Amino acid sequence: MALDISTALQKSTGLKMEQLRFVLNTPSQSTTGTVGDALKKRDYTSADDLVSEFCYQLGVDFIKDIPINDISGDLIAHIPINYAKAHLCIPFREEADQVIVLTSNPINNKSFDDIKIIFKKKVKPLITTMARMIDAINKVYEKSTANLAGLDDVEGEDVADLDNQVIDLLDAGEDDAPVIKLVNSLLFRAVKEKASDIHIEAFEKDMSIRFRIDGVMLEVFKPPKKLQNAITSRVKVMANMNIAEKRLPQDGRIPLKIGGKDIDLRVNTIPTVFGERVVMRLADRSNTVLELEQLGFSDDSLAKFDDILSRTYGILLVTGPTGSGKSTTLYAALSKINRPDINIVTVEEPVEQRIHGIGQVAVATKIGLTFGSALRAILRQDPEVIMIGEIRDLETAEIAIQSSLTGHLVLSTLHTNDSAGAFPRLMDMGCEPFLIATSLQGVIAQRLVRLLCPICKESYTPTDLELQNLGITREMANKGTISKKVGCNNCNGKGYVGRTTISEFMMVTENLRSLIMQRKDGATIRKQAVTDGMITFREHGIQKVLAGLTTLEELFSNTQTDL
Repeated sequence: MALDISTALQKSTGLKMEQLRFVLNTPSQSTTGTVGDALKKRDYTSADDLVSEFCYQLGVDFIKDIPINDISGDLIAHIPINYAKAHLCIPFREEADQVIVLTSNPINNKSFDDIKIIFKKKVKPLITTMARMIDAINKVYEKSTANLAGLDDVEGEDVADLDNQVIDLLDAGEDDAPVIKLVNSLLFRAVKEKASDIHIEAFEKDMSIRFRIDGVMLEVFKPPKKLQNAITSRVKVMANMNIAEKRLPQDGRIPLKIGGKDIDLRVNTIPTVFGERVVMRLADRSNTVLELEQLGFSDDSLAKFDDILSRTYGILLVTGPTGSGKSTTLYAALSKINRPDINIVTVEEPVEQRIHGIGQVAVATKIGLTFGSALRAILRQDPEVIMIGEIRDLETAEIAIQSSLTGHLVLSTLHTNDSAGAFPRLMDMGCEPFLIATSLQGVIAQRLVRLLCPICKESYTPTDLELQNLGITREMANKGTISKKVGCNNCNGKGYVGRTTISEFMMVTENLRSLIMQRKDGATIRKQAVTDGMITFREHGIQKVLAGLTTLEELFSNTQTDL
């Protein structure tokens, strides 16, 4: 069997290579040879032609143009969307004695058996390509409001499809139900696509709704400008904000339950010249806390984590830009040391994830519960470990330092570009260098890079210029597997699925303490840390590039100044 045909079939049907080999070696329906023999006799110009001929040889029906509107919502209601996407199949049509099942996998036996049990009828497969199958699933489930029942908990409203609902919304008022359905549908779609943020932006003649997925902004919808006030007001009502106040920034919170998931939305509005701009940050509180080993840290960093977390005093800082996974790392660290014999208390704004066995305090500045006042109270709670959501002012920094010097292990975050920047940042706040040098045990800086899609990524040979910019030799590159993005249905054409951490862990050695006491700049401290053995962002990123986990482009864009 020719490699190009088998590869194309695998991508177009979703069959595993073992399954594909088995099918290709089965007898053909129309010839005396095998299915593979029959396919080799023709040249194919498209995936449709190849899959169509493949189905003909297997004796199953193939469909190219799928009539989405003909698929009944009552049929789809029996199959959850997660199941449909995982198994790439949906009921297409119900007949007197059988159910026609649309799928891209002609030997999807497990799914056929499940659907046979659900409908108590025979199953007849109807095959299409994987790309059309995924597109059909997305359109059918967005069209069917019955399958978005997970949003019924949001103000008790039904959910409507975005694309179809625009027509009905053109003349909608602020309090009309279609606006409620539109906002609910947006929230459901954001959760379904694993977005971290929703941006509702107002411009002079139109508006835009964008999602941030894996750190990248994507425009998903452009409602008519006349709906701007209605959409904004609906979000503000859900977040218990003042809908009449449009001149000042506001903050709110929307607790939701979508599809069995507990979702927490932090809502912020600001006035712009063309109307209010709304940003909602999504946090899935039903997710379990990840372990440090799952976040992508190097073995060197994990060993340093173990060293510091075993200490009974000192400060460990996690630094990085907004959205770089600092809180996730702190939660993983706390989970690692969370035992009945250790008293752990946190001060956060807000509490992003609840951990059983840990006392978590949410800052409420409106009533005077600040980081400083909460920390002073916490010290009377006899903790061994204190986690501070963020050190953002001198008061918080001083209490953290004093706590560490009086026998507490303190974990916190700080906004700096790299690990060495933490020291001048604390000095700028007004902390004394000798206190910083004495209390700080380690600083870990991290960023997130996108992971290559495991289905479609392809290995390639980088140019000499790329290797030179990366700082590695051709010999080093040949020992690894450098890959590039391609794009497929699994990753929605982006070439990436998910993210991982690249980091640098700076242990505060005696050499560094001496430099801190002398008020040396971040560059000098960083240079000494590298001399002491610190693995930099760039070096950790190179390890992941050579392992085929991410791309050179991702590494360069996230470590532009790190050599």
